[in-house]
Amino acid sequence: MTASPARRRVIAGGASLLLLCSPWVRAAARSGPPSILAVRVWPAADYTRVTLEHDAPLKYSYFAVKNPDRLVVDIEGIELNAVLKSLANKIGADDPYIKLLRAGNYKPGVVRLVMDLKTEVAPQVFALKPVGEYGHRLVLDIYPAVPADPLMSLLDKREVQGDPMQAAARGDAPTAPEPAPAQTQAQVRGEPRRPVEAAPENPPPQQQVAREAPRKGGKPIVDRLVTVTLDPGHGGEDPGAVGQRGSQEKVVTLAIARRLKAKLDAEPNMRAVLTRDSDFFVPLGTRVQKARRLQADLFVSIHADAWVKPDARGSSVFVLSERGASSAAARYLAQKENDADLVGGVNFGVKDAHLAQTLLDLSQTATNNDSLKLAKAVLKEMGGINTLHKAGVEQAGFAVLKAPDIPSILVETAFISNPEEERRLVDEGYQDQVAEAILRGIKAYFSKNPPLAKSKLARLD
Repeated sequence: MTASPARRRVIAGGASLLLLCSPWVRAAARSGPPSILAVRVWPAADYTRVTLEHDAPLKYSYFAVKNPDRLVVDIEGIELNAVLKSLANKIGADDPYIKLLRAGNYKPGVVRLVMDLKTEVAPQVFALKPVGEYGHRLVLDIYPAVPADPLMSLLDKREVQGDPMQAAARGDAPTAPEPAPAQTQAQVRGEPRRPVEAAPENPPPQQQVAREAPRKGGKPIVDRLVTVTLDPGHGGEDPGAVGQRGSQEKVVTLAIARRLKAKLDAEPNMRAVLTRDSDFFVPLGTRVQKARRLQADLFVSIHADAWVKPDARGSSVFVLSERGASSAAARYLAQKENDADLVGGVNFGVKDAHLAQTLLDLSQTATNNDSLKLAKAVLKEMGGINTLHKAGVEQAGFAVLKAPDIPSILVETAFISNPEEERRLVDEGYQDQVAEAILRGIKAYFSKNPPLAKSKLARLD
């Protein structure tokens, strides 16, 4: 139906009103110098992010100071307002890298931020343009000068808990660790952007833990420790989809992933690794990198769907498609998820050839076939606890599924935009049902597709 001229004017006026309702548009429209609107701090075990949101572009410079270690950021053309004066209150005593953050007038027209550090760091400071609900952002990412090796950190942590990997290295029978308690919110941990390095030709004996999967009675079994990378969608600056009651996708996905990790870790021949273990932002490529560095056997990304209408419902499982999405809805969803880097805030000034190769390598026919088998197994189990949005596995170009050598799936647990399903998603009982269903799907997949032996594990150094 074609709208009348009067109707078109109403529509145009409504669009203008919605645009002007955006906080950063209203702020940018006013005259005067730029102003800092908000400061958010995301402390992490591997890095801490400080985000300063402002209403107009800023001119800034920064430098590091030694003895003691400090990071200094000079911002030109702004006033020292109440938000900047409150910086010291934003830093917790348990922040792993930042001791104190303060602001003051350095000289006329220049505000200086001084960050007192607890250790030597490798900072990244960059600006982000307005996107979504955010205005301009100045981001300070504080990475340690020597990032921790996630594989060795996992081994050290699990050795204390009786990790089956350590037991296999010693030749002992594997034992299951105690499941971790389920949580819904915590302090954040990040994953540094590091290139993928080749594993040593002759790894230490403790790394040679894989064995061929024997057959008993003609049936394949899993006879080595398998690693499953769990990827809770969104996090930190990127909340993901938000339900009518205010439930955030990033909180729901983390809660489900933690429950699933506890169940996988309780299996005698499995372990799980989270791409994020609390509320922080991880770029899509970094999620893929982490799985590849650990030579994961599977990659499972967990999400909560959203649609423009509240009546959309049901669970879905997706695999990668490089030839176009299986439906218009799948294409829309993939685009929304791939935009997470813009919302969360990626420093595109950091070039990583290994990451580019990972995301552009499309020679993954065998991996895609395995992904489809895994997706079918998980979708069947999800159908036992919730309505399925589609009867079959869907395909779309999700960036987070582009590991060329790891079977990867994306599970949309339910529609957080549907009020009824939103209530279920925040219910601990349903979260546990989802985790159990994914676990059953993973086990069903491995019962028919045992993992191949691995003679070495990836490392970061």
